[in-house]
Amino acid sequence: MLTMKSYVFKESDWEIKWYVVDANGKVLGRLATQIATILRGKHRPTFTPHADMGYRVAVVNAEKVIVTGKKAEQKTYFRYSGYPSGDKYTTFKEQMQKKPEEIIRHAVKGMLPKNRLGRKLIKKLKVYAGPNHPHDAQLPEIVEI
Repeated sequence: MLTMKSYVFKESDWEIKWYVVDANGKVLGRLATQIATILRGKHRPTFTPHADMGYRVAVVNAEKVIVTGKKAEQKTYFRYSGYPSGDKYTTFKEQMQKKPEEIIRHAVKGMLPKNRLGRKLIKKLKVYAGPNHPHDAQLPEIVEI
């Protein structure tokens, strides 16, 4: 009888690889799903669900991401200060003016696992409002989404 062997990714198999994604004119949700897929390593045949596959993503032009429909006026972001009645709500437009990087980070974080692995992976995401990033030394591969 022929037995098949499953490949299990180990930390010794890590090869840290950087990707650069340009968010200029891209729809927020579709962009975030692609970034989350790369961070998890699901785009590779060696994907292992419990492992950090060693992929890093730098997103540039976060200030030029778009949303469809009326989300620009209706979408809100929630924060809580920890004090009674310390709820703070920010609309998409306000968030875009203050911290456009947080919009993409928030969307990607919602698509990652809600456990230790997810908290580890979100640290591997670097988001920049403008077209420049400081990761040229890592020889990043440009991803077209």
